[in-house]
Amino acid sequence: MKLLYYFNNLFTNTWQTANNESFEYQSNNRDSYIDKSTIFIFVYIAFGLSVVKYYGNPNTILTLINSFSKNEVSEYLKRLFIYSDNAEFNQRLWWIGSIVLFYLIIPMLIVKFGFKKNLKDFGFSFRNVHNDYPLYLIMLAIMLPIVYFASQTQSFQLRYPIFQPTKTGLLPIFIYWQIAYFIQFVAVEFFFRGFIIHGLKNRFGFYAIFISCIPYCMVHFGKPFGETIAAIVAGIILGTLSMKSRSIVLGILIHYSVAITMDLFALYREGIL
Repeated sequence: MKLLYYFNNLFTNTWQTANNESFEYQSNNRDSYIDKSTIFIFVYIAFGLSVVKYYGNPNTILTLINSFSKNEVSEYLKRLFIYSDNAEFNQRLWWIGSIVLFYLIIPMLIVKFGFKKNLKDFGFSFRNVHNDYPLYLIMLAIMLPIVYFASQTQSFQLRYPIFQPTKTGLLPIFIYWQIAYFIQFVAVEFFFRGFIIHGLKNRFGFYAIFISCIPYCMVHFGKPFGETIAAIVAGIILGTLSMKSRSIVLGILIHYSVAITMDLFALYREGIL
């Protein structure tokens, strides 16, 4: 019964509360015909996703480097991203760097100096996290066996781990990668479950959760179909959790916990672990 009550409170009450707060906000701002912050968020979503897609891809930096005329800078970049023993690692850092810049740093600056609001109001807070840790444990218990069985499929093994260490070079590079990978998930959660949801909830209520699901699903295009569909479910659950607790902390932990198990199971299947 307690579990049913928790899920009822998580979804029904959270969505109803968000709608009530949205109605109150719009009632108090009837004279504001154009909501500039809402328009800006929508435009930035499209812009940020586009930049990361086209210029955050490791193949993009390789193409750019090869197009440069020969000079000290181009030779340095070639050593860093092509000829270095850690070239693949550096390429992945380029990808993570683009995500951190356009999903985390720039949106944080927009919130702080553009909207002149507190980052805590956009999910950067530990408040109420202790009330929802059961969901973290439940999702982990559900996802672990799913990931384990998925790791047997060819599509999974072709995709993961995203960064491929070797048996002889597993440590410490794998640890460095996981640190960078974790920071990437902080950026992803802030963008989709913080910046978008908390930036749009006053105008759209709980529908902001479903708005955020659309671009979140799209960034999974190219991954296995099952993972892309699972992103929709995860987007709804993590978005609701963020809206209820007003924190992205548990979302970060859930997201990263699943991601690292995917890497570990993939390495296990390859015989590296």
